[in-house]
Amino acid sequence: MNRTFVICKPDAVERGLVGRIVSRFEDKGLTIVAAELRQLDDATLDKHYEEHVDKGFYPDLKAFMSRSPAMVMVLEGPDDTYAIVRSMMGATNPAESPAGTIRGDFGTIMTENLVHGSDSNESAAREIGIFFPNL
Repeated sequence: MNRTFVICKPDAVERGLVGRIVSRFEDKGLTIVAAELRQLDDATLDKHYEEHVDKGFYPDLKAFMSRSPAMVMVLEGPDDTYAIVRSMMGATNPAESPAGTIRGDFGTIMTENLVHGSDSNESAAREIGIFFPNL
């Protein structure tokens, strides 16, 4: 089995969409290996988004991701589970996401797009290590 990392971002938690989002993953046949509602701190966000720390948009991203709790989780499924999750998420910009995707069905603005999913098996391993080091 293969694992990937997902965040239901603060906007998903605030809007009460976590259950609906998680249900989609489970309906697809993916298994939750670990999950925790967590307030994301500066150190964790800086490590997770290390490639963006020096970019102009990072302060706004960090403020958004830390404004309220997020649901962090590890999902397990077949090879390249990350690709299945990313397909289910839809495009970063909800306006460009097709109906049937999480962002296409529930998203409203690009800067608050409900979910994060690892973009490769390597990223998944790195991100799981940050958020669930004991897995």
